Amino acid sequence: MISFRKSRFRLALATALGLFAATPSIAQETAPARPAMWKIADKDTTIYLFGTIHILPEDTHWFTGPVKDAFDSSDLLVTETNTDSPESLQKLFIEKGMRADGTSLRASLPPEERAAFEKALSGMGLPTEAFDPFEAWYAGLLLSLLPLKAAGFDKANGVETLIDAKAAEEHKARKALETPEYQIELFDGMPVDSQNRYLGEVLDQLPTLREDVAKVVTAWKAGRADELARLLNEDESDEAMRKAFITDRNATWAKWLEARMEEPGTVFVAVGAGHLAGEGSVQDQLAKAGIKATRVQ
Repeated sequence: MISFRKSRFRLALATALGLFAATPSIAQETAPARPAMWKIADKDTTIYLFGTIHILPEDTHWFTGPVKDAFDSSDLLVTETNTDSPESLQKLFIEKGMRADGTSLRASLPPEERAAFEKALSGMGLPTEAFDPFEAWYAGLLLSLLPLKAAGFDKANGVETLIDAKAAEEHKARKALETPEYQIELFDGMPVDSQNRYLGEVLDQLPTLREDVAKVVTAWKAGRADELARLLNEDESDEAMRKAFITDRNATWAKWLEARMEEPGTVFVAVGAGHLAGEGSVQDQLAKAGIKATRVQ
């Protein structure tokens, strides 16, 4: 059973990783992955729903079979957000992630949490003052990325990086469901106490982060949507955070999909796998509107 603290950390991390820019890397492995994919369709519209992982090990080969066919047949690629301008995105992160109250991050933390924070930084070979200029949420995200990068998990190997590059090469039309500003505001808009709790959860999670993310990737590669829901979403007992990061976004995306069904064409929609799994998923939201999603991989 995944603890509440781990679950909340994961759903936030899953959202954030989609925002970090990368250079595409197409890797190969002996056995192709078979991640889950669904479709909704009527007489003149087909929309594929593909659950993504924003970071993957280099040896992951998933762009094959039904997924490749669905992507190749589509007229439009839809992703969570657009990260085509890394410079603008970096500027936005700095604007939102830097502290503006004249204090340091460590000075704002309770003594016990500050000690754990400094110990974690020292364990990574970083100066204890390295994250002093940052808000707690931004420090948490950066701390999360360091061990994953060291373990070979990279945005350069992530699903969005590859399909964004392919869409650009093929001059395929593209659309984002959300702006980077909106996604960053999910974090920056959290109350200070929530941000500090999130940072604390990151610190708790660091010792097992590689193993925990590897479990998520393994379930994704095998197409085990129910297991992904359990790992990413189902133990999330903070209703406010679940609503902001999952439920509200799923409902908004489902409304967009319902409206898009009125237009002819083939659409490939790629969003985080946690949004296409478990109670309150995009498919559940579509079902409320009488639209059935059929699994095709």
